[in-house]
Amino acid sequence: MAAVSPTVARGGQGLSVHDPVYVSMVEGSFKSNMWKTLRTLGVAFLVVSALGAMLDEKVGKIGSASKVMGPTGSDKRFSDVKGATEAKHELEEIVQFLRDPARFTRLGGNLPKGVLLTGPPGTGKTLLARAIAGEAGVPFFYSSGSEFEEMYVGVGARRVRDLFESAKRKAPCIIFIDEIDAIGGTRKLKEQQAMKMTLNQLLVEMDGFDQNKGIIVIGATNFPDVLDNALIRPGRFDRHVTVDLPDVAGRKEILEFYAGKIPLGEDVDLDVLARATPGMSGAELSNLVNEAALRASMKSADEVDMDAFEYAKDKILMGAERKSALITPESAKLTAYHEGGHALVAINTPGAHPVYKATIMPRGQALGMVSQLPEGDQTSISRKQLLARLDVCMGGRVAEELTFGEDEITGGASSDIQQATNVARAMVTKYGMSEDVGLVFHDLRGNDTSATTRKTIDDEVKKLCDASYKRAKDILVRKNADLEKLANALLEYETLSGAEIEKILKGEPLDRKPIK
Repeated sequence: MAAVSPTVARGGQGLSVHDPVYVSMVEGSFKSNMWKTLRTLGVAFLVVSALGAMLDEKVGKIGSASKVMGPTGSDKRFSDVKGATEAKHELEEIVQFLRDPARFTRLGGNLPKGVLLTGPPGTGKTLLARAIAGEAGVPFFYSSGSEFEEMYVGVGARRVRDLFESAKRKAPCIIFIDEIDAIGGTRKLKEQQAMKMTLNQLLVEMDGFDQNKGIIVIGATNFPDVLDNALIRPGRFDRHVTVDLPDVAGRKEILEFYAGKIPLGEDVDLDVLARATPGMSGAELSNLVNEAALRASMKSADEVDMDAFEYAKDKILMGAERKSALITPESAKLTAYHEGGHALVAINTPGAHPVYKATIMPRGQALGMVSQLPEGDQTSISRKQLLARLDVCMGGRVAEELTFGEDEITGGASSDIQQATNVARAMVTKYGMSEDVGLVFHDLRGNDTSATTRKTIDDEVKKLCDASYKRAKDILVRKNADLEKLANALLEYETLSGAEIEKILKGEPLDRKPIK
């Protein structure tokens, strides 16, 4: 046994030079050290392997757990699609292709591989795709362009491959990719590599070395201009179908479809509503009917009447009523004469649309408005109609001047003047309706137009606006008594329909009580 230091034996601390602490270090054997090293490396290897397995599993799940909807049937038919007659006719051939492919390939023709649906939002592109699948009775695969990409590179391309592999097993079938511009945009050098990989994989699947028989790809986008040229070429998207906003007949068809689901009042005129909603999509018309139903429910009514539809339409187009706005009597009077001026000029100007409604109820940013209702959708507009628009725009400012004097005119006509200027400028620069400028198109945003020509254009625009102001003034001077009647009626009733305006001008009483 080794000798022990007296200090250690006594439990000393070795805090002095006469009483040091002795430390003995004994190295282990080679075998012992090797075993410790191997054990440490083994534990580290197991930890790294476990982390790697967890990461691989995570990535695998992200790649394989695609958000692409599996094959489903579709209960939609073309009869469920309203207001898109031309698009339905174009797509009926696709249904025939899917039902009987041999009929179209017996003469050497090839089935279309893809159909690109373009058009504004809410026009029924997704519904049309489902209707095609429902009519043909084939499986329907749905995906959105934004669902392919994740944070890991390569996931998008993998999901495209998985989607087409699933579709091959169910062919003939339809693959529908909504918002395809999310992955099909034009490839650029600075674009992320993952986006390019996803698009390249889609290009290969649609028209690559291996042909996918019996699979029709339908893409939908609101922005066809941003799509890559390689994607929209024949052989991939062979057919391009535009699903445009519905015309007046289409809007009536859509309104009839949605209004058939609610109890309608006897006074509801869907023809009038269809004419009063130009530019509305099917989705917006559906929202219109829903808002009208909610309005009727709030009033505890048993049916949805025309007033509810009018309220819903005005709310969607102009914003909610600002009943709490503090409008002084002077401001209300000025607004009444201003809107009355618009209405009277429209009534007495050939080429102007019929007046549908006039109101001094504040909505959105407007203190009042006059609504004109065209007889139908317009594909072109005449010089007579354009001049009538100018005159109606000037009617509000003229009424203010005649009633309150030049010193009391307000900035309320700012938007009217802006609109009139835009119409006059379009007549001069786009429509060739100016003798001095002639039949020449001028794009004033560029530098192609000389300073002299620009001055000539400005002079012509001013000439048109000045002449319009004079015509509106002549009408209101001649019809000043009618202006007084109409303005007082607006102050009394707040809102007047076109028929009620006619009664007011004829001196006939209205069938309702004034607003208190």
